[in-house]
Amino acid sequence: MLLVELIKGFSVTLRHMFRRRVTVQYPEQRRRDAPIFRGRHRLQRYADGLERCVGCALCASVCPSEAIYLEAAENDPTNPVSPGERYAKVYQIHLLRCIYCGFCEEACPEDAIVMGPEYELAADARAKCVISKKDMLTPREAGFGDYETFPAPRIG
Repeated sequence: MLLVELIKGFSVTLRHMFRRRVTVQYPEQRRRDAPIFRGRHRLQRYADGLERCVGCALCASVCPSEAIYLEAAENDPTNPVSPGERYAKVYQIHLLRCIYCGFCEEACPEDAIVMGPEYELAADARAKCVISKKDMLTPREAGFGDYETFPAPRIG
């Protein structure tokens, strides 16, 4: 009886010993992300540099974990921040509360917030896990990162 159990155990070991390894030598090698992967949040800009977010706060209201804090302010017509009447003066996401469900991305009527491919979100302090609008905005340089940009709608 004991001999039969040992043979069964060794057969399992031998079967798995010659299979292809699935271990990835991270960080030198990286796995490809799934096309529907939802990572760190990004706020989009239009091609002319205006922010897409108009401060409607739909993303904050739909967030099930209440991880989004947004304060809207009136847009200055002489020096607009976004194409709408308002813009997000303060936009913060608490990454430790966020469950990365993507509801904010779906609820945004302006497609201002997207879930990017970044997944290395480690921090050495809890306060660094609250990211602000400055951290999330795509850069103003040509190219705007890996995300789509669209021409801004005309105001007025």
